[in-house]
Amino acid sequence: MHKDKIDSYNVIFIMADQMKATASNLYSKMGVDTPNLKRIAKEGILFNNAVTPHPLCVPARTAIMTSRYPHTNGCRRNETLMPNKELHVFDIWKQNGFKTGLIGKNHCFETKKDISNFDTFIEYDHLGTNDNRTDMPWVTPQISYKITEDPIETYGSFLIAEKTLNFLEKNQDNPFALWVSFPDPHEPYEVPKKYFNEVKGTFEFPKLRSDEFSDGTAPERNVLLNKILNMNNASIEEKQNLITVYMAMVKFVDDSIGTILDKLEDLNLKRKTIIVFTADHGDFAGEHDMIVKGGVFYDCLTRVPLIISSENIISKNKMIDHPVNTIDIMPTVLELQGLNIPESFQGHLLPISDDVEPQKASFSEYGTGGKPYQLNDLKNLNQPYGYKTLIECLWAREAEGRRKMVRTENWKYVFDSMGDKDELYDLKNDPWEHYNLASKIEYLKKKNELKSLLLDWMIETEDPNPVPLPESVGPEWANQL
Repeated sequence: MHKDKIDSYNVIFIMADQMKATASNLYSKMGVDTPNLKRIAKEGILFNNAVTPHPLCVPARTAIMTSRYPHTNGCRRNETLMPNKELHVFDIWKQNGFKTGLIGKNHCFETKKDISNFDTFIEYDHLGTNDNRTDMPWVTPQISYKITEDPIETYGSFLIAEKTLNFLEKNQDNPFALWVSFPDPHEPYEVPKKYFNEVKGTFEFPKLRSDEFSDGTAPERNVLLNKILNMNNASIEEKQNLITVYMAMVKFVDDSIGTILDKLEDLNLKRKTIIVFTADHGDFAGEHDMIVKGGVFYDCLTRVPLIISSENIISKNKMIDHPVNTIDIMPTVLELQGLNIPESFQGHLLPISDDVEPQKASFSEYGTGGKPYQLNDLKNLNQPYGYKTLIECLWAREAEGRRKMVRTENWKYVFDSMGDKDELYDLKNDPWEHYNLASKIEYLKKKNELKSLLLDWMIETEDPNPVPLPESVGPEWANQL
């Protein structure tokens, strides 16, 4: 990889929470216009098929920071944050003299050792400074959103950008590594009216298949999740309003990123700063007639945006279709900075130059090997089902099963050693993943080909010291989204 004479490259690692790739029109016609993400992409590389290692907040975030899969670092559920023993990228930056910062949503670090790694540590949750988001109106048990006249200055997306500008001013003469972590577009789904009006009617709504979960081809856990989250009883207008609010939150994040990019230019920092944008995982946002997320492997939950740029050392305005994983981000950044990549890191270098051979596939996982959570278990919870149900059984669904996903550019396969149905999707001909082909004999060769890739990955990443199952816990912690 070519490097100029700059001694030390800064890093701004920008993360949105629960943003699927196709929420941006850089990835799909169903996305909103994101001109500031486009600014980054024009000056760098956009990865068209980036996959999260785990479609849940904490496991995804800790996997990125350690460049280790959740089954290796032990963070396989939302209540298991970064273990004290794990080496992560902020350890490395701190040891190498960088001014470090975390501004925004954490949901990753908790020990005294890790928090002390940050020279600037400013947390914002999903509320910003607006307590109104604790009292959201419900249209149905699944649908809750709000379009407000509240000042933009009370929202986390604005506040995080403002604090980031302060960090850049303060540290412009020092090498720095900063994690800018936006809590949006994760629920609660609330947005200023300005943004709702701006994006309304500018994107396409998802295509649905009415018998997707009733024809006997979907795994039980997918059927179960749809029983909890399906929006069948909502009007088309309410569904469209909800999805529009989600997209408007994406637009708000993009505007906030724009102010950060402007400041980098004003301070003449762009020439020596590596900029990364991604998300921890995605959101249904109307796909499969559902909202939020829930431990399945559709692209809307596992395919995330990933853009990386830096003047002089990364190609400009390039798109890569080869599959990559977000655990590949930090090894690549360290390589660009000329810093040593720890042997513990499991991520590969992103194929940003001809020197790096692209990977054939990317992988994701869910579950800890716990008891399967099935439709009969769901009957023990009160109806009507909805978001409240999702949270009530989250502790059980996080732990159940040990499913694993492999994704290539055009195919996806999901396997669970604990007995639920396999999944196989032809992403080129069925991009909405409406038709599970795993049981069809004519696709057996393709399924075995993908299963072989999955087995190779399992052998390569298996830890010699297996992570023990976490202690059984109930839903008392489940409000920590």
